[in-house]
Amino acid sequence: MRWKKLRSLLNKISYNLPNITEEKNMNLHKEIYIPKPSPHDPDECGHFGSHDDSKVGYGGRFVPETLMPALEQLRLDYEAVRFDKDFWSEVDYYYKNYVGRPSSLYFAENLSKELDAKIYLKREDLNHTGAHKINHCVAQAVLAKRLGRKKIIAETGAGQHGVATATVAALFGLECEVFMGAKDVARQELNVFRMKLLGAKVHAVESGSKTLKDAMNDAIRHWVTHARDTYYLIGTVAGPHPYPMMVRDIQSIIGWEAKAQLDAVEGCLPDKVIACIGGGSNALGVFNHFLEDESVECIGIEAGGLGLDSKHGCSLEKGSPGVLHGQLSYLLQDEDGQVQEAHSISAGLDYPGIGPEHAFLKDEKIVTYDHITDDEAMDAFVWLSQAEGIIPAFESSHAVAYLKKMKPEEIKGKTILVNLSGRGDKDMIQAQDILKEQFN
Repeated sequence: MRWKKLRSLLNKISYNLPNITEEKNMNLHKEIYIPKPSPHDPDECGHFGSHDDSKVGYGGRFVPETLMPALEQLRLDYEAVRFDKDFWSEVDYYYKNYVGRPSSLYFAENLSKELDAKIYLKREDLNHTGAHKINHCVAQAVLAKRLGRKKIIAETGAGQHGVATATVAALFGLECEVFMGAKDVARQELNVFRMKLLGAKVHAVESGSKTLKDAMNDAIRHWVTHARDTYYLIGTVAGPHPYPMMVRDIQSIIGWEAKAQLDAVEGCLPDKVIACIGGGSNALGVFNHFLEDESVECIGIEAGGLGLDSKHGCSLEKGSPGVLHGQLSYLLQDEDGQVQEAHSISAGLDYPGIGPEHAFLKDEKIVTYDHITDDEAMDAFVWLSQAEGIIPAFESSHAVAYLKKMKPEEIKGKTILVNLSGRGDKDMIQAQDILKEQFN
């Protein structure tokens, strides 16, 4: 009775508060997530989209010949477990008991009031280690363990993938080495310490722009000479086949959960689904289960950096097709095909390329892509912190910022799902410096 009275009071004072009691009808705590084939799956060579004599689909495997056997074996090994209930039951055990899945779907009441819309946040920031990265790290670590690998390596930008990789290495008793650009080591020193505390060896990469691109270069170089006993745990929907498909499959648990959760509280699909994009794993993870719903607009947000006329990370908006890190996709390059340096205030979005499925979705106009600048992201970082008491990662702040970039007529009365891919703990030192005058 006390809950019914409280509910009645909340209905009087709240703005369109959803029927949260309906969540009791959900069974995500009992169901096991198992990927399903996508209409956008690549061919056996990893190409997304049409491919004939005149056009090759995005993706593929553009790697040294010494890696081809390892990649082909990984493709076969993954296909053997892709829809296997026993494999995903083991993964599910760790998702529910270690990661804390399903992650919650939060109705952002204060944002909703301000924007005259229904804003829902998919709380991947509440996962163990603080981001969506733990999803694919757990699943790939289970696979690596089944394959008998004793060591895993990874690249990382913001450090969240590195922390998640070091975490599962500790959990499963695996040796772990993480490659991270020296620039990112400096701006993400907290995550560097976390990785070392978890037992990982961290390599600060001094070459090139000293960011994620260069970290991935060194990780691939290392794998070339250690492929027999080492599992390369790639942290996004990029790289040579089968990684883009495999990581997308794993991360699609985000949209699978969110779709069921939103249906339980609203009884409808969202009008828009928004996510930030670096390589693109959290975006494809939340988009994938909505791509066949014509009423839903999926919107990916790239890093606008200092502006499109200056330094940025907008591979889709300002780049062109080229080969980087074993895949054909959009990337920032000059007229001679030399990869250009990307820029973002967010280390996780500071990447000059994009996952190949995003390139395909852009060309086919299946997903809308836009950008948010550093300043707009920082405004959103403060906005969400003070409006809802949720401090987002700099990456996620780009997605949140797009709520204000949309025209009022585009958002009014709409139901909007935003994937909050990570929390802002890792960015506190950087944020304190950037915002020191505002919060002096």
